[in-house]
Amino acid sequence: MTASPTVRRRRIARELRQLRERAGMTLDVAARQLDMSKSNLSRIENAQIGIKPRDVRAALALYAVTGADAEALIEIARGAQQRGWWQNYSDVLPEWFEFYVGLEAEAATLRTYEAESVPGLLQTEAYAREIYRRTAGEEGLERKVAARLRRQEVLRRESPVQLSVVLNEAVLLRPVGGAAVMAEQLTHMAQIAQSPNVTIYVLPFKAGAHPAMSTPYVILQFADAADASVVYLDNLTMGLALEDAGHVRGYSLVHEELCRMALDPADSVARLEAASRNFA
Repeated sequence: MTASPTVRRRRIARELRQLRERAGMTLDVAARQLDMSKSNLSRIENAQIGIKPRDVRAALALYAVTGADAEALIEIARGAQQRGWWQNYSDVLPEWFEFYVGLEAEAATLRTYEAESVPGLLQTEAYAREIYRRTAGEEGLERKVAARLRRQEVLRRESPVQLSVVLNEAVLLRPVGGAAVMAEQLTHMAQIAQSPNVTIYVLPFKAGAHPAMSTPYVILQFADAADASVVYLDNLTMGLALEDAGHVRGYSLVHEELCRMALDPADSVARLEAASRNFA
């Protein structure tokens, strides 16, 4: 699995914050000792900006971390400076979404609920193009579609992401791009649901009210226990990453409940196939 610089930056930020607190230093004191502003150190510790390996070395010396432990963290800092493939699409991907893609690139498991549209990782090229055309217009359209398709490599890599998707039944019924586009999209999902790392649940209308009616979400978990899980929420103009363990636990319980309320995986595939035939 290719190491994501976004995940590395997040980890080094958390480690530096914990080491400072363990050393009993305030942001003010540590920033003065490191010859940087309090606001810059705060932004580093919140993973809003990166930090150079030499500055990590200075911080570790200040916090009395030496030897192999220090070298391991400095190596993480070097990894955080590398470029992710998504940065080549910074002309069409907003910075807040680049952050999400960087997390997604190294996630071991993704659990998501979608109410209106097919999740990006499962979209066909034609469906993705129509979604972007309707939500963002024509500018940079093909570059955006290319970036979305590139994201889907996490499903096919050597250690593929484990993806659990709950789809509101409305996703199957709302025509996007016409009948041919929808038939292809639904068939694609029915086929990819046969992959051992992809599970799709269809939440039927007859299930009634459910705990995610107010928001779609993505829950990201990572193979390394040092990288805490994240809940990601977004809309047309911004994204929000929730890292508090209580938030992650709450959304995880919601996802479990949605899976219980939804059709089981086999019946969900049958529902996808039936919906595809209706558009054919």
